[in-house]
Order: sequence, then structure tokens, then C-alpha cells
Amino acid sequence: MTEQPVVRRLSAPVAVASLDAVGDLLAEWWEAVGDIPPRIRFGFETAVIEIAGNIVEHSAPEGERGEFTVELRASPDRLRATFGDDGRPTSFDPDAVRMAPINEEAGRGLALAIAGVDHVDYRRDGARNVWELESERP
Repeated sequence: MTEQPVVRRLSAPVAVASLDAVGDLLAEWWEAVGDIPPRIRFGFETAVIEIAGNIVEHSAPEGERGEFTVELRASPDRLRATFGDDGRPTSFDPDAVRMAPINEEAGRGLALAIAGVDHVDYRRDGARNVWELESERP
């Protein structure tokens, strides 16, 4: 990778079909980023997909459709994904997140995201939710 950051962005409706667009964005971005150790790539990609899935599933009030954005940025020392959505605020305490029991069908997304990257942050910025995921590059 060159010294210039590799940046890709997507703006999409909060809808299940948009998850395919996030996957396509990741695939195109990885090609531009170059070699990343599989463990870091898999963890980062899992975290991105899980946060996108949580936005689609939980951010819009029942019967409403919102919009979300994602920016993927690779610099020489780190990988970063920043999500924004206009959905309901959420409470997020990374220390309180636990993996759901094996017999539960849901409740693993945030735990997988936290496990997959070096840093997960959530904040409310005005009327938007902002999620930041970050992994250090070797």
C-alpha cells in the first residue's frame, strides 16, 4: 500500500439489501488495500458486517426507513470503518457486551465486532449514531 489512505464510501437505505452493498464495498476496498494478514482481515470484515447488520436491524423505528453511511479507510498503520445512521440512539458499553449462549439465535453481533477489531466506539453526534471500528496494521 502507498502512503496515501485508501478510502471508500457508501450511503445506503437502512434495508437488508444494503448489506450486499457493504460486502461489495469491502471486496473492492480490500483489493485496493493490498495484503493484510488473514486474522486481521477476517476480524475487521466480521466487525464491519456485524455493525452494518445491527444498524439495519435496530436503528430505524418500526415502519420507518432511514439512511446510513459507511466509510472504510486504510492508512499505513491502521484500518478504520466509520458508520453513521439517522436512527434511534442506542446505549453501548463495550464492557457489558457478552456473547449470547449457544442456544440463542441472536445476541452475538456486538460481541463479534468487539472481538474482531482493536477498538470499537459509539457516540451520538446530534441526530446521528456514529460507530467507529479500528484495527492496527502490522
